[in-house]
Amino acid sequence: MSSINLRAAAAAIILTASCAGASAQEAEGPMRDQFFWLGEINKASAVINSQEGLLDPALTPRIAQGIRTVLENGAAEGAKRPSTVISFEPLMIEAAGVEVTLLHAGRSSQDMHATYRAAILRDRLLELAEELNTTTRTLVELADQHQGTIVPNYTNGVAAQPNSYGHYLLGHVAGLERDAQRIREAYARIDRSAMGTTVLNGTSWPLNRERMADYLGFASTVDNAYDASQISSTEHPVEVGALVTSIALHAGHFVEDVMVQYAQPRPWILLQEGGGNTYVSSAMPQKRNPGILNDARGAASTAIATAFGPVLRAHNITPGQNDAKDVSANNEVIDNAVEVLQAWNEIAGALAIDPERALEELDSDWTASQEVADILMREHGLPFRAGHHFASEIVDFAKAENIRPSEFPYAEAQRIYAESLGDMDLPSDELPMSEEEFRNALDPQVIIANRASAGGPQPAEMTRMLEAARGALDRQDAWVRERREHIDASLARLGADFEDLMAEAD
Repeated sequence: MSSINLRAAAAAIILTASCAGASAQEAEGPMRDQFFWLGEINKASAVINSQEGLLDPALTPRIAQGIRTVLENGAAEGAKRPSTVISFEPLMIEAAGVEVTLLHAGRSSQDMHATYRAAILRDRLLELAEELNTTTRTLVELADQHQGTIVPNYTNGVAAQPNSYGHYLLGHVAGLERDAQRIREAYARIDRSAMGTTVLNGTSWPLNRERMADYLGFASTVDNAYDASQISSTEHPVEVGALVTSIALHAGHFVEDVMVQYAQPRPWILLQEGGGNTYVSSAMPQKRNPGILNDARGAASTAIATAFGPVLRAHNITPGQNDAKDVSANNEVIDNAVEVLQAWNEIAGALAIDPERALEELDSDWTASQEVADILMREHGLPFRAGHHFASEIVDFAKAENIRPSEFPYAEAQRIYAESLGDMDLPSDELPMSEEEFRNALDPQVIIANRASAGGPQPAEMTRMLEAARGALDRQDAWVRERREHIDASLARLGADFEDLMAEAD
């Protein structure tokens, strides 16, 4: 077999192993840890420096064999996997002799650590993006199912207006789409290699920084050598914490909205019982405690608490300090965000909406009253504040007399109209709305169907927004897939080129 075919075969094997590693990572936690990336950096240094005249070709095979030995030993079950340059290097010296430290041409622990931190955060952001898309897609499909389900929506904690539950869900989806944008934007800033910047001002060695970045799957290099490990490396976990905070806040808002309704004696939104969604009180037989909601709220609070950790650790330190750079602590921030999204996804799958009870709730209050004022202005030219005053007088009378919107006498509306306009020194003509028009103005289903502005809950706009949301999810899925494929292919190419060095050693 030709050397070209051997390299192609090696690349295919390494790419397959990399993909398998990704599956294992999802099942068991991060596999591409500090030890892994220190190994990849050493492999890339050996390949690049030997080919570009920075490493004696006569020493290269022994150095490459030493790297392989360290990596094979580290892959054994229960083996130690050093996470710092200072603890990794003695293993290489033991395996290949002190000459292996010739690999340190133009590099230091500063740029190596900054590089592996960025690589690990990059992997974790892709995991977070995938989890975010899973939850968002569940909400989109739930919104599709409930396009025509009319429910109360609330402002300031008080029933405000009727809305399609599907439209309400798409509002939450819009927030999560912005979180997806934040992930992509943060990823672009993190997806840059610090290798070759050494401590803070570069090196006299003519390093090929771009080739190193390419081997490690980075899109580019950090341009300023001081920025690489002294500034941006501290900034990355703070930015990730901010986007995790946004995700957790969105989840908390949704959970609390459900919780408020769930606590009512006759809620229109329930949880399917069983499967850990609810549990019976140990003392009160009638209670079905919303365990899944409590767990999600707790997870969101924990995520926000840990997400603020990098800010506190990065506060009031001089540039380059390690306080905010701890990989384990920063992994925990993303772990907690993933847990929040998984809990939210479970809640969305466990919701039980009662459309009839929702309509009854709407008819027990006057959430449609603004429509009366809107129609009087739009169709009959009455100033909005006058129509608002008329509708408010209707609500006051109805609540005093315990009259539901669907039962309100048209004759009383006519009387109140004349009196309310007189209060505002306007001509107190007859109510210009017909009885049918008045009834429709108080019918939540008619109100939703007649919405005309872009972004509303009317069927045509719901169809458009659902299509747009699905398109955004598909593009995000493609983005995650492309980023992973790029990293895997880069590492496979590095692996194949490193195998060439090993072939010389053999």
